[in-house]
Amino acid sequence: MAVVVAGPSGLQQLWFFLIAVLWLGYFFLEGFDFGVGILLPFVSRDDTDRRVVVNTIGPVWDGNEVWLLVAGGATFAAFPTWYATLFSGFYLALFVLLAALIFRGMAFEMRHRRDDARWRARWDLALFWGSAVPAFLWGVAFADFVHGVPLGPHHVMEGTVLDLVKPYALVGGLATLALFSLHGAAYLGLKTEGALRERAREAGQRLAPIALVTVGALLTWTYLSAHAWHHVGLVPPLLPILGLGVLASVGWLIHERQEGWAFVATAFAIVALFATLLLNLYPDVLVSSLRTAYNLTIAESASQRYTLEVMSWVALIFTPVVLAYQTWSYWIFRRRVRRPDGH
Repeated sequence: MAVVVAGPSGLQQLWFFLIAVLWLGYFFLEGFDFGVGILLPFVSRDDTDRRVVVNTIGPVWDGNEVWLLVAGGATFAAFPTWYATLFSGFYLALFVLLAALIFRGMAFEMRHRRDDARWRARWDLALFWGSAVPAFLWGVAFADFVHGVPLGPHHVMEGTVLDLVKPYALVGGLATLALFSLHGAAYLGLKTEGALRERAREAGQRLAPIALVTVGALLTWTYLSAHAWHHVGLVPPLLPILGLGVLASVGWLIHERQEGWAFVATAFAIVALFATLLLNLYPDVLVSSLRTAYNLTIAESASQRYTLEVMSWVALIFTPVVLAYQTWSYWIFRRRVRRPDGH
């Protein structure tokens, strides 16, 4: 006798898409933070340059990371089975990612505590790796979600961490690493002046074709995968094609000193990339590489209706407050960061 699996309810679908929006907001905002950290050793010529680069994101980076905390907390509350499966199967990868984020946060606070060049150099290195490692691992993780992981019949991972490092996932990591770096270059072009701005422009022009090729390879592979073809009606190729078209213009925009439009273009490309991956995932939250029947779906992983209803009211009340505060903080720190007089 065939078992009929119920589809997700309207409330469950709402929370899947709300969590997707939280992830998109996180990657848009934290993406340029990661990019600035990655570019720090390449666009700086002295300690004053490095101070200027760090100060471009100093007032906002911790606020941007709040989106990660909210996305993780919402996933835990709305889809506890999804959350538990992720942390059990991706434990080592998530441990490395969280360690990198911790050292990155420490670097912002510790680099100025001593007037010692070697001390600051160590924390600048921590800032670089604390940005590059998450930028790469987030792409690996989301590519694995879509392409499939060794998920067994009881929603338990049956493989090792090596099963998560597949060619498709590595392409995903390279794509996000290049795209976030390009996003950071556009942001630095908006926030700096003089020689530092010129070096950021040069970095952006070099990164633009790399980001276009890697993101294009990831999206093409996604649409050629067996799982994606089940969802082609939901995610028409127009979205990734439009994202790639906008991304292709970034190099020219940077060359023409249109860093503002370049930043908008990289932001759109990030949203288009991750929206494509998440929509190709729907109505699952994790795809099994062993059997399609083992896929973890939205309906199977969701909390009870009452929990989702309470969460909806909390989100309705507090989300506008958070958005208003973050918008205000960006407005306050909207000006370019300049080198001190005499340097």
